[in-house]
Amino acid sequence: MVRKKEIELLKRRALNFLRIAKELFKKEIFDISAFNLKQFCQLYLKYKLLIKIGEFPKTHSVRDLLLLLGKVSSKENRVKKFLSKNVSLIKNLENAYITSRYIPIEFEKDEVKGLLKFAKDFKNFVDKL
Repeated sequence: MVRKKEIELLKRRALNFLRIAKELFKKEIFDISAFNLKQFCQLYLKYKLLIKIGEFPKTHSVRDLLLLLGKVSSKENRVKKFLSKNVSLIKNLENAYITSRYIPIEFEKDEVKGLLKFAKDFKNFVDKL
């Protein structure tokens, strides 16, 4: 069984990734800000899954983790609508992980600004699952 301390640690890490993403955005370090937003979403979903079922899969896919959370929360339809509405932003998040590490492509300010807004909406949505 997962201890409360482990759950809180994962939540704290996720929120720290979000905080750091905001700081990096202000410093105009957009690529790493986007990477941190991806990490925030991934860890926040894993934190919620730990609460719900005591474990999480080893995937890094925000989409897959969100679908699983919807399933275990009996809110699959809400999750599917959210995914459909935000498909482009979620793909940008997924790309942020790969491009910031392996591909010399830069994120633009407006792209990351959109991802920051999405992260806020994402957190509010996930908190209700």
